[in-house]
Amino acid sequence: MADTVETTTEGKQPRSVRVVLLALMIAMMLAMLDNMIVGTAMPTIVGELGGLEHLSWVVTGYTLATAASTPIWGKLGDMYGRKGAFLSSIVIFLIGSALSGMAQDMGQLIGFRAVQGLGAGGLMVGVMAIIGDLIPPRERGKYQGMMAGVMALAMIGGPLVGGTITDNWGWRWAFYINLPLGAVALALVTAVLHLPRKRSKAGIDYLGVVLLTVGITSIVLVTTWGGTEYAWTSARIMELIGIGVAALVGFVFWQTRAAEPVLPLHIFKSRNFTLMSVIGFITGFVMFGATLFLPLYQQAVQGASATNSGLLLLPMLGAMLVTSMVAGRVTTNSGRYKIFPIVGGVLMIVGMYLLSLMDTGTTRLTSGVYMAVVGAGMGCLMQITMLVAQNSVEMKDMGVASSSTTLFRTLGSSFGVAIMGALFNHRVQDVMAERAGALGKNITEKSAQLDAKSLQKLPAVAREAYQHAVSSGTHSAFLLGAGIAVVVLIAALFVKEVPLKGGPKAPAEGADPAPQAVVEAV
Repeated sequence: MADTVETTTEGKQPRSVRVVLLALMIAMMLAMLDNMIVGTAMPTIVGELGGLEHLSWVVTGYTLATAASTPIWGKLGDMYGRKGAFLSSIVIFLIGSALSGMAQDMGQLIGFRAVQGLGAGGLMVGVMAIIGDLIPPRERGKYQGMMAGVMALAMIGGPLVGGTITDNWGWRWAFYINLPLGAVALALVTAVLHLPRKRSKAGIDYLGVVLLTVGITSIVLVTTWGGTEYAWTSARIMELIGIGVAALVGFVFWQTRAAEPVLPLHIFKSRNFTLMSVIGFITGFVMFGATLFLPLYQQAVQGASATNSGLLLLPMLGAMLVTSMVAGRVTTNSGRYKIFPIVGGVLMIVGMYLLSLMDTGTTRLTSGVYMAVVGAGMGCLMQITMLVAQNSVEMKDMGVASSSTTLFRTLGSSFGVAIMGALFNHRVQDVMAERAGALGKNITEKSAQLDAKSLQKLPAVAREAYQHAVSSGTHSAFLLGAGIAVVVLIAALFVKEVPLKGGPKAPAEGADPAPQAVVEAV
């Protein structure tokens, strides 16, 4: 029988712990990379399967399933054991990937993508919660910084990998590529990770699950459909808002009475946890809004190709990677973290304001510097929010804390894309009407976002008007982002710094000692 070792904060982590962390990074890569790869392959998929009118549901179905399942996976891990929940999420994700690759029509693909999304919700939560179990608070910063690096790498490499796979192997391999990577993660976690077994006698809060799922689904559909599929004041959007509000109010009411609530409301009594939830929401709002509109600006105004626009995001994602690693290392060495949300909030405000100053004459170098400022701010916030949230709850609520933080960031991204998108579209259409009259209005009547081919077909006057319109639209969107980012700074100022303790003998204030997670030596 193999020897066993306990994770400690003294000295170098055992090799077996590093093997588990490798598996966790692969799982994180799977969850983050998938949408990036599939986005590049979508034109080819539509060309073969048809169903262009249902195209948005390929992404929406995945996003809905991920958001709705995220808090449920966290609770299941707390109740029945982290390892089993995590392995189940990997298996479901791989089944969804295999089925998506075999889809014969758009309806099947949407359904199988939803299955994939169910698994993806558990991947993100499982990674962060297992790190919370394996690594004592003082050490978590550098490892969660590594996970932020994986996220940045996925954002950079996803479009490139997706294009290469689609061009050389076909679009189905955009899904099949997940299978060998997932199998490696599955094997490593199964063989090496051993966490304390737990089994809750309480049953699953099914009513809470249903109410939360309905509420989250309604919110995501409102932010996805509002201003695109349906007008913001349409009956369908109003119905969804009503259903969502009623479901969430009912959910909060029921959580105060459920024997084993899906989302225990007592965790929000911690000031730091509540503040980190707010900061995570705003970070998601700003980050995904920026990554959506920057490539559009680069393609329409600066003349970049679709592939190059992805590469031109390197300053932002590179800065995010570096600052995240530095923040994690400094937090590990000092045990202190309050400075990073404050600095991150300032950098995000300044960076988004600088991005709002870009116009048709802004050079790529200048925009790259502006993006680096935003990226540095995000790097200070990405994993520190998770670290502080985990440090603010008892160990029995680690999964719920991880899933809640992830959920708030996901919802923030949905709101960011929707609200900034609505503002952008409205501004583009106004400027096109002003500069190109009826022609401009007709061009952007169906969509304010034109692809490179459509842009090249425009008359010179209309093309110039569109460049000014996009510049004006991104100005409004980024200025809104800068204003919203002020909330991050305000929230950060109220964070109470509870120094992260070094290990089991010195637990974080208000938290249980880190469990003696045992991993099999390899």
